[in-house]
Amino acid sequence: MPNTATQNPVTQNPVTQNTAAVSHFAERLRFETDVSDVHAALEAGTPGYVVVDSRGAQAWAQGHLPGAVHLPTAQIAGRAAEVVPTGAEGVEVLVVTYCWGPGCNGATRAALEFAKLGYQVKEMLGGYEYWVREGFTFESSTGPDRRPADDLTAPRWAVSCDC
Repeated sequence: MPNTATQNPVTQNPVTQNTAAVSHFAERLRFETDVSDVHAALEAGTPGYVVVDSRGAQAWAQGHLPGAVHLPTAQIAGRAAEVVPTGAEGVEVLVVTYCWGPGCNGATRAALEFAKLGYQVKEMLGGYEYWVREGFTFESSTGPDRRPADDLTAPRWAVSCDC
């Protein structure tokens, strides 16, 4: 009788060398961040990065992260230098891109455009959707707003998931 554990999609390709796993996950963290980490950095006033909303004008007006700059993906090549500030001694800051959410790869396309221009860049996983769903304050054309945390994405009464 065949070993059904090896036929299961979860277990059929086990990691045989831990170094490969360490390398894989470290690489992901070099280029990805999430809404909780960005929120914590914004709240702490951490310097050295700029958050870029790569969506269109209507999406920006509907809501965006506080302190984010608006630069739709199609405009990155032509306007990045004027929109993204440089850090000390002309060194460019880290760019963190976001778009709608996990069902959209707009932040990935925006990150690629910044990388092609030589910027250090990370993609914010979860995008605007998870920012709002985790209960963080956002800005809209009518001012700051906030929704209660969705208990499927974040604990309702805690600052973060503590992961």
